[in-house]
Amino acid sequence: MTAMAEPKLHGYVSLHQNISENVIRKTFAATEEEFLSLVQKQWLNEPKIASAGSCCLVGIICNGQLYIANAGDSRAVLGRTERATREVIAIQLSTEHNASIESVRDELRMVHPEDPQIVILKHNVWRVKGIIQISRSIGDAYLKKAKFNRPPLPPKFQLPEPFYKPILSAEPSILVHKLRPDDQYLIFASDGLWEHLSNQKAVDIVNSYPRNGIARRLIKAALREAAKKREMRYSDLKKIDRGVRRHFHDDISVVVVFLDPQLINGRPSPCSLSIRGGEGLPTSANS
Repeated sequence: MTAMAEPKLHGYVSLHQNISENVIRKTFAATEEEFLSLVQKQWLNEPKIASAGSCCLVGIICNGQLYIANAGDSRAVLGRTERATREVIAIQLSTEHNASIESVRDELRMVHPEDPQIVILKHNVWRVKGIIQISRSIGDAYLKKAKFNRPPLPPKFQLPEPFYKPILSAEPSILVHKLRPDDQYLIFASDGLWEHLSNQKAVDIVNSYPRNGIARRLIKAALREAAKKREMRYSDLKKIDRGVRRHFHDDISVVVVFLDPQLINGRPSPCSLSIRGGEGLPTSANS
């Protein structure tokens, strides 16, 4: 779903002749609007489409600047070489929107002061309205427009009371970072990876192995940790059908981008879309 953002981004860049936070926000808004339009068209025949949604993580490099935009709980991590020690350290670049984070719960309560049940602790997990963990996404129309939170939507997605403003948002958090010669690579991944690997562990893996196939190696490391937590062997975990494996670990998508020194040095170059990532994809890897 997040791939929809790419052509729209190129269109806005052509229109404005540059990349900016405003252009990125317009791209997210246009992607959201187009998907909700699709929901409207298919709602009566395919009501479950109203419950479909995706996190959206975008990275753009333009004139030596790195733009990271995120809606949801995917994460972008930078690997940077420390000059003094020559060690590669992990720097998290994205802001996550997950109700497990106290600041996100505080934000939801501030935006919805009239709703004491905006976040609910359910089975030791904080969820928005007791249903979903993320507070921002593309899609999830049933928590953005009340007209989609009623039959024929399946009852498990329906709220017991009406709502009068969107519960979730598609507004991204954006970070602008001037690239430095010490910046080596970027890891973009869905929360399924970060559930099992720390930022520094992921960077250590990228730094310790050849580039070719490094994203798959990160996924394998995360799956080994998932198996260990379940006190089972990695080989046995891999034998479990994908539909059942969702009970053992979340879907994992990973892309590793090795930075071009020419871009870091700020030499004239066209703006380039570097990455799109999302939650809800099959366990996969790209590099």
